[in-house]
Amino acid sequence: MNIVEEATRRLEQLARAGVTVPWSAAGLESRDAQARAADGGTAATSAGPGATVHRLTTDELAEAALARKQSRRHPHDARAAITATLDLHALESSGHLVPSQQRTALAEEFRHIKRPLLTAMRESGPRSPRQMLIMVTSALSGEGKTYCAINLAMSMAAEIDRSVLLVDADVVQPDLFRRLGVPPMPGLLDLLADPTLGLSQVAAATNVPKLSILSAGTPNAMSTELLASEAMERLLVSLAEDEPDRIVIFDAPPLLLTNEAQLLASRVGQVVLVVEAGKTPRQLLAQAFGLLEACPVVVPVLNKAEHSPAPLGYGYAPEAR
Repeated sequence: MNIVEEATRRLEQLARAGVTVPWSAAGLESRDAQARAADGGTAATSAGPGATVHRLTTDELAEAALARKQSRRHPHDARAAITATLDLHALESSGHLVPSQQRTALAEEFRHIKRPLLTAMRESGPRSPRQMLIMVTSALSGEGKTYCAINLAMSMAAEIDRSVLLVDADVVQPDLFRRLGVPPMPGLLDLLADPTLGLSQVAAATNVPKLSILSAGTPNAMSTELLASEAMERLLVSLAEDEPDRIVIFDAPPLLLTNEAQLLASRVGQVVLVVEAGKTPRQLLAQAFGLLEACPVVVPVLNKAEHSPAPLGYGYAPEAR
């Protein structure tokens, strides 16, 4: 039982004892049914001649106060309360990075990719919390943006002092959860469309330490408008500021094919632009970079390049297993 559930149980016990807390559901319905004594330790009902007096213990007062504080928190503040199991075997078989891979060539490549992103976060500090928001996109479809988003999230989650929330922001053609081996669930669009939902009700912790995931959510014909809404702005502020150690990675749609990607690019602090080697026309690539001119940090990643396997550096190699 978590602390909120415990506080709720206490409030129910108080109600059964004849005590109505003013800021509880019952107290809102009958404002004149409760009065606190001057010493702060006694609460009395005044509903009628049979009114009872119940002396609250210090623990009960503290727990009730905490429940009140929790009820006032922004719905996006809470950590993930549901869980999802990633199919790590399938991910590894399809060439993705998984936690067991520590000194592979793929792991080293994504260490190189994440380092300038982490450096930008460290140098900006609390003055620019949106540096914690990273969008992974491409100019066109099929260039490997989701592959890179998953691998970047896995690599970031391995950082000692960081946690990661991986968001499927490709609300037009979501594919992230299928690749992770996780069934569809409510997510980003539901969060934006329903102000009563909190992040903890849709984000899921995973079997990868310090990695949580958020789906694209229920398809919505107003997805562009939702991403452009004040609700999205409030969510981004919350994601950037509420947990200083959390990195949020958005697997976004292709820049040149959707309006959603351009909207998101204008609101995050860093962008990883995935380019498929030998495929993306130079003119379209220049157009994609032009759309990112206002973004403080843009890191290009050349994907699917043919090259001979390189050593891991300075004669180091993976340990025998």
